[in-house]
Amino acid sequence: MQFIDRKGIFSVSKPENYSYLYFPIAGEKGLKSVVTPNLGGDSKLNQNAFLLEPVSVENLHNNRSGRNFWCQVRGVGNWSAVGQSAETEAERFTSSQEESEVTAGFMWHLLTRKSHKYGLASKTVSFVPVEGNVEVLHVEITNIGDQAREIAAVAAVPIYGRSADNIRDHRHVTSLLHRIRTTEYGVYVRPTLSFDERGHQKNKLTYYVCGVGGMGEKPESFYPVAENFIGEGGTYTHPRKLLENGKGVPAGVQFEGKEALGGIRFPEVTLHPGQSISYTVLIGATEKEDEILEIIRLFDSSDKVESQRKMVEDYWQKQVNVEFYTRNRAFDNFMYWVSFQPFLRRIYGCSFLPYHDYGKGGRGWRDLWQDCLALLMMNPDGVRQMIIENYGGVRVDGTNATIIGERQGEFIADRNNITRVWMDHGVWPFLTTKLYMDQTGDVDILNQQVTYFKDKQVERGTSSDDAWDEEYGNLQKTVRGETYRGTILEHLLLQHLCAFYEVGEHNHIRLRGADWNDAIDMAEQRGESVAFTCAYAGNLMQLAHYVRLLMKRYGQQRVELMEEMSILLGNNVYDDIGKKVSILRLYEKQCRHEISGAKVQMKVEVLAQILEKMAQWMMQHIRKTEWVTDGEGNGWFNSYYDNSGNQVEGAFEKGVRMMLTGQVFALMSKTADPEQMKAIIRSADKYLYEKEVGGYRINTNFHEEKYDMGRMFGFAYGEKENGAVFSHMTVMYANALYQNNFVEAGYKALQTLADTAINFETSRMYPGIPEYFNNEGRGMYSYLTGAASWYMLTMITEVFGVKGELGNLLFSPKLMLQQFDENKTAGITLTFAGKRFEVAYINSNGKAYGDYDVAKATVDGRNILIENSRAILRQEEIVNLDDHVHKIVVVLE
Repeated sequence: MQFIDRKGIFSVSKPENYSYLYFPIAGEKGLKSVVTPNLGGDSKLNQNAFLLEPVSVENLHNNRSGRNFWCQVRGVGNWSAVGQSAETEAERFTSSQEESEVTAGFMWHLLTRKSHKYGLASKTVSFVPVEGNVEVLHVEITNIGDQAREIAAVAAVPIYGRSADNIRDHRHVTSLLHRIRTTEYGVYVRPTLSFDERGHQKNKLTYYVCGVGGMGEKPESFYPVAENFIGEGGTYTHPRKLLENGKGVPAGVQFEGKEALGGIRFPEVTLHPGQSISYTVLIGATEKEDEILEIIRLFDSSDKVESQRKMVEDYWQKQVNVEFYTRNRAFDNFMYWVSFQPFLRRIYGCSFLPYHDYGKGGRGWRDLWQDCLALLMMNPDGVRQMIIENYGGVRVDGTNATIIGERQGEFIADRNNITRVWMDHGVWPFLTTKLYMDQTGDVDILNQQVTYFKDKQVERGTSSDDAWDEEYGNLQKTVRGETYRGTILEHLLLQHLCAFYEVGEHNHIRLRGADWNDAIDMAEQRGESVAFTCAYAGNLMQLAHYVRLLMKRYGQQRVELMEEMSILLGNNVYDDIGKKVSILRLYEKQCRHEISGAKVQMKVEVLAQILEKMAQWMMQHIRKTEWVTDGEGNGWFNSYYDNSGNQVEGAFEKGVRMMLTGQVFALMSKTADPEQMKAIIRSADKYLYEKEVGGYRINTNFHEEKYDMGRMFGFAYGEKENGAVFSHMTVMYANALYQNNFVEAGYKALQTLADTAINFETSRMYPGIPEYFNNEGRGMYSYLTGAASWYMLTMITEVFGVKGELGNLLFSPKLMLQQFDENKTAGITLTFAGKRFEVAYINSNGKAYGDYDVAKATVDGRNILIENSRAILRQEEIVNLDDHVHKIVVVLE
């Protein structure tokens, strides 16, 4: 793999020789497609509307039913212009293998192939228009031989046209619902009914495959029925209809109850040497069939197609408005893709790509908040309202809705009797809100009034409110039947205070259903998460700081809180586990169905002191009880207690057990003291680091199937949550190291991930950061991972040191010497407070980090403030800047 520009465009030669490769193409209107090097993959609007047959990762090499485009060459044979034929597969890895290459950028994919046997070359461009629900396949065929060729082009795209559930649930029966007809441009399929979890419903969607020549020519005939096209004993890669030169049917023909095929035959043409001809295939679904002809007219010439493709390229490049400039050009391009990945997760959710063959496309609670991190860096418009509306998913018991609707701020009731609770969910909203306040200076957002979510789940998911029903609705009410609203600060307090009191037998916050590590899910009764107890403690300490800022910035002396909360704040019960649990239970009973609606006033300083005291107690308790060693002078923090009530980490008979998660949050929260931080780094390097597979594993090999901890220990070691290099936690480890000025260690963590991803012969993946690297260093679960937002955040705010501080913009880099280019310069371009900045760090003396300080800084040639080796562009200065790109030059000496 190689990058061919500075904007992330890359190419891979003979990509079909690598397994499990796939590439996302999607727009903003709902269509989500994925293509492989020979145009396998699928396309869908949602779980219940797949245009092409749903694929999991193993289907990528098993399936033959991909998008295909054939050239019937008179006197020679049938050539697949996309490499999807039995003949081309048989020639793979031999001297007869065709030349092929994939070139791709954001949301567009180009496949080129050459066949010397057939004397033809093809260029196939795939993309989805930004504002359209249609996948575009543009094929250009060129005669590269020395003789004229007579060819008839045939598109063959199987139309699945139903729910993903129907793969194993009435696959044949649902084909009987198909009503298929041919039109002047293609094949339409409109099933009579939809069979899925919603029951039997009248179908409104028409699925279609249409084709048009490069000069607007109509097809000649059609192959609308799959079994007629492949023939008895044939396959999609060896279809008898083409082998026997069988004719298609004309427009205006109808079929019922068959598996459908978007088979389109174009008139035979003569191609002279060097001559080209093009065709466009459109794959889509709509409730308004009249729109299809309008769509065809948008793409009925090669020039129109290229114009639309360029619009796609420009649109997505504009969305990714962060650029990095370092000595390593491949790394800079890699960062383009990392910065693009949060957009992919917004579109695809946590589903709908081949490795992500679970769920139904929605995002989870964590995703809502972590994806906001990226938006705050790149596209902050509207983020304030997004944050406010997201808080509407919090319940008054500090838990949150787990079913997220498609619309912003939409949360759906969980109708299960007892729902699963992830104990870490209260951590993430504050981290995002903190970044927002730092970027904007808008601490007053803490006073914004927001509703609470209400469904039948009460008492932190341990009980069911039988008095609740659909008529009550999903907004928490008071005893007077009024919708209750509390401040964002109140929401944050409930998330943290309720967690503080929900402790296990070692006085750490209970694990419940799981924490961030979803696979630690078998310790519901006695499990405790020391790792996220650290995280909550760190948040409480930080929250105290921002509460005081309400007083310092706005003169606010008091805050207004729900009356029932008084019991959570008006005591000093920290050590007594039984009393803590009783306090929580009493609060939960008071809020089980409705709340009083009464509020109490609390002094800002008093509240801040309470939060600090809680945080300090939690940290000190962890320092006293959870530091473990290996007997050789190495130490770190225990991360968990299992369902048997035992510490999970330390020196055991089967070897040393260490997990990265606990170290990350001990560092990030500063629960670890400076000497403990150094010890953690040494231990992580000794027990978790393996450069060849991407860096820091998430845990050592426990050599045990721990049924009292979680399903992760049933996975093979080195895969997924059991010992893989899990990108998200590694990036957060790096972030924590940078925050504490362990820059060399942080660089090592980030760069090893990047180097492994960029090394295609190891990672076997297109650019970007995967969910994890397996035991061979292969990148797994590409594109959809929260690691991308955290990687970008860490690069911007820590490595390049460009960060907000209550609306001011700071420049305090932590760049390693090897990150400066041959001109001893490193740079970043980004948007802050609606203004565009090009930032250049000049290290003329070639000093290493720790030896240089910020000596001088200018904006458009004017000096800006230097304070404590930081350059500061004040908020009032930023507001007065115009809308041009502004150049920041920071001199390091």
